[in-house]
Amino acid sequence: MAEPLIVLKDITRAYPSGEGSITVLKNVDLTIEAGEMVAIVGASGSGKSTLMNILGCLDRPTAGSYRVEGREASSLDEDELAELRREHFGFIFQRYHLLAELTALGNVEIPAIYAGTAQAERRERAAALLGRLGMSERTAHRPGQLSGGQQQRVSIARALMNDARVILADEPTGALDSHSGQEVLRILDELHAEGRTVIIVTHDKAIAARAERIIEISDGMIISDERTEKPEIARGGADAAAAAPPASGHLLGLLNRSREAFRMAVLALGAHQLRTFLTMLGIIIGIASVVSVVALGSGTQQQILANISSLGTNTLQIFAGTSFGDTRSGRITTLVVEDAHALARQSYVAAVTPTVSTSVVARFGSVEANAQVTGVGEQYFDATGMTILEGRLFDADAVHDLSQVAVIDENTEEAIFSGDMVSPVGKTILVGKVPLRVIGIVKTSQTGPGGSQNLGIYTPYTTVQARMLGSMSLRSITVKVADAVDTGLAEQAVTEFLIRRHGTKDFFIINSDDIRQTITSTTQTMQILIAAIALISLVVGGIGVMNIMLVSVSERVSEIGVRMAVGARQSDIMQQFLIESVLVCLIGGVLGIALALGFGAVFTLFNTGFGLIYSMTSIVAAFVCSSLIGVAFGYLPARNASQLDPVVALSKG
Repeated sequence: MAEPLIVLKDITRAYPSGEGSITVLKNVDLTIEAGEMVAIVGASGSGKSTLMNILGCLDRPTAGSYRVEGREASSLDEDELAELRREHFGFIFQRYHLLAELTALGNVEIPAIYAGTAQAERRERAAALLGRLGMSERTAHRPGQLSGGQQQRVSIARALMNDARVILADEPTGALDSHSGQEVLRILDELHAEGRTVIIVTHDKAIAARAERIIEISDGMIISDERTEKPEIARGGADAAAAAPPASGHLLGLLNRSREAFRMAVLALGAHQLRTFLTMLGIIIGIASVVSVVALGSGTQQQILANISSLGTNTLQIFAGTSFGDTRSGRITTLVVEDAHALARQSYVAAVTPTVSTSVVARFGSVEANAQVTGVGEQYFDATGMTILEGRLFDADAVHDLSQVAVIDENTEEAIFSGDMVSPVGKTILVGKVPLRVIGIVKTSQTGPGGSQNLGIYTPYTTVQARMLGSMSLRSITVKVADAVDTGLAEQAVTEFLIRRHGTKDFFIINSDDIRQTITSTTQTMQILIAAIALISLVVGGIGVMNIMLVSVSERVSEIGVRMAVGARQSDIMQQFLIESVLVCLIGGVLGIALALGFGAVFTLFNTGFGLIYSMTSIVAAFVCSSLIGVAFGYLPARNASQLDPVVALSKG
């Protein structure tokens, strides 16, 4: 003899209430055979809905045994209970419980999605079921566009989607007019005639009279169990339209569920656009801040390094004395041109130039101004990275011949030739008592006392020594280190080389790379500091995502309950909410990067002297941060959603 489909023994269900508890079901014994049509009747509060929830594995009894086809329900975990709901039960709810963002076809498909059925197969079956129930013309309509009777038909089609053997109908006509109610009852009769087990929970005796068996419950106990005298109905299998969808392989089913979880997440986000935007706003601001700060820091750093380059990149400045404050430095004459020539022959040196200087009055016509005359070699401009703006620079022949030529900077041009509309190149200026012909104009140097405020005049050092100073000693020697050589090692080599030549250390060296490293280190520290502040804003945005997702879970409790009732596993619910969270963060990341790029475009409209330099690394990092924030801060809401009790969730719909 075949085992009964459903067997309940001594089922008790109690709920906590204050310090005690309320017992809703008391030692219920019930057996239901396959193919029966059973009506459970009773007044409100009698326990009939609780009994149906236990029958449908939406709720667990406090005590007793519940067996479905010989399987003890109490020994099953959540995913196994979800499988029972998905494969054996179909639910028809009084309030329909359709998902507002899905069409009628989409609502019917949900159970097959969680069963892992391929899209084409389930879509064909869903359309056939809706057609069978007279809904062919309304498959693309959303629940809000359907009448109550039409929504209930969609609910019935959803219950049949996985070819459920047991149909559980909770007050299926309670929210319908009499005509629609009769149509629903007629459909239930047809389903019973196909051989399905139909269990109706109702308080209406007239509806109960349509069943083969009427079970009355009162105060949590079965007080009667009667069979009605009804003509025998010819039963058969479901027609082709109701044939169960083919089972998919495990991996294919998993891929199908993942793809559909993504699609449903997109639909859910699209259905609440304002909430979605507010959720991602913190991420947008955080990502935009991080990308902009990194770009701003990179732009600032590059500008600073460019300014340092104008001082001379990879250069060593060799001065007489022990330091700038050495009072004896003016009497030290051991730093000479031969030192420069000897250094020029070293393999680690790219360029060398002797340097002498003096302050004089420069005159052109009636205009005169104090100027700094710097005597240099022909390699000076290359060694210090100076930029020629007009004319030309002097060469080695000019140095050798003590030529009376000069290269002036922009400050000198503006101060001495300000009233002259003709180019200064080719004009002669009086520098002290020495006339010099201007052959070129360079960009103002940032070096020296006063920096860019000085009037700079550059002439061969031989000219300054012979015609202005009358001394062959040098103020300094500028050495440009070869690109392939570390400036620290070059400084050490120069020091040892000059000590051997002089017999003592009567000089000191200023390494421009030390300045560059110090400034670079400072800018990097500031960049890290500001980036840390931006990251804090990103974390705050992530917390905002978590908070709003938690609110979203509380607002969507009913939806979660419906998904669980039709067979969603805990992992399915968690996956969907995690996908929503990650999508919010990724879209927020894209918008944040776009905002940062827009900020850079606006920034360039202002004449700030430098621009933002965007790093692909920072942009990729922003995407990674978005994903991690979505997972990290979306996990708790997703976990909370997946662990909701389906019967509690449905009761809040």
